[in-house]
Amino acid sequence: MSQKVEARHWSYKESKEGKGIVCRLCPHTCFIKDNQIGFCGVRENIRETLIASSYGAVTSIVLDPIEKKPLYHFQRGKKIVSIGGYGCNFRCGFCQNHKISMEYQKAKIDFMSPETIVQFATAARANGNIGIAYTYNEPLIGYEFIFDCATLAKKSGLANVLVTNGYINRSPLLELLPLIDAINIDIKAFDDRTYNRFSGTLEPVLDTIQTAHRTCHVELTTLVVPGDNENDINSISKWIAKIDPNIPFHLSRFFPRHKYINAQQTPKETMHRAKETAEKYLTYVYLGNM
Repeated sequence: MSQKVEARHWSYKESKEGKGIVCRLCPHTCFIKDNQIGFCGVRENIRETLIASSYGAVTSIVLDPIEKKPLYHFQRGKKIVSIGGYGCNFRCGFCQNHKISMEYQKAKIDFMSPETIVQFATAARANGNIGIAYTYNEPLIGYEFIFDCATLAKKSGLANVLVTNGYINRSPLLELLPLIDAINIDIKAFDDRTYNRFSGTLEPVLDTIQTAHRTCHVELTTLVVPGDNENDINSISKWIAKIDPNIPFHLSRFFPRHKYINAQQTPKETMHRAKETAEKYLTYVYLGNM
């Protein structure tokens, strides 16, 4: 059963639009009126208080190889308990996990406390587990649950890993990062025009990458979609190299999903060309979903 946990990072506001709450977790800064919910689908105004309505919601819990996150330069060969919730603050037409990110009304959801998650992860050490990965949907919209799980995990000597689109404001990010050991951030494209189609912008994602790189292990991923962002690989790789050419970069092959169900899967030749392009600037480039 879900808990009515008050969210972090919000303020109350009265304006011409009426009374409501401004959620300050991500760059959308949603203005949420009473009994309404934010764009992400999990932050709700209940009697002038912002509630993290997905707190404890778990749609998936699996013991995965760390390489599936993907993380190739962090605890390689180990396993990690991976948990997912529901909802997202993007609307990507090619989403590979749309059934829990955007169509979660149909998803099977269990509710678990942070204590239960950490107990599960601790017990899984016997099977090679090194920590908890917050993944599958966009984990950062469930900020409060992630924060509480990560705090307990840290005290128990478990690693915390984020797999995220990076669309978060700097203040909550800085609050969370001391608990995070490794992060994989998705760069979907390298221009605002493409990000606008997903209801986002590029700059906050780039800022998250730069900020995280100063505090924890960072790897990056781009899903290569034919006719969509394949021409961005040169610009993305060049930008990454300015931060650190040794940041591992994963190029993931697209398969038809969601609104792109009739699209062509990414040809292997396109993937190999993308890898050759990225390797002009970066030391470690990997192909995924091949």
